[in-house]
Amino acid sequence: MTDKTYLTKTGLILTDADVDQMGEQAARADVDIEVLKARRRGRPLLGSGPAEVVPVRLDPDLKAALEARAEAEDTNSSEVIRRALRAYLDVA
Repeated sequence: MTDKTYLTKTGLILTDADVDQMGEQAARADVDIEVLKARRRGRPLLGSGPAEVVPVRLDPDLKAALEARAEAEDTNSSEVIRRALRAYLDVA
């Protein structure tokens, strides 16, 4: 009988033998499986609760200026927009 195969999100194909071997390695490394299971997944909170996506249309000049500022500050457009809105609306 052949091992069942599993496809990971990255496209790696694992067999039952591979999974068993990974389990043995984790056991030898004294990995606490319960801690791994309890880890929160997903994006971190940005404030007091889950963030909401708000689509906004930008004209080409404004978008170019936004992207230039984000690159200059070594961040992304979303963070520049959040900072600008907080400053404009006087919200911490």
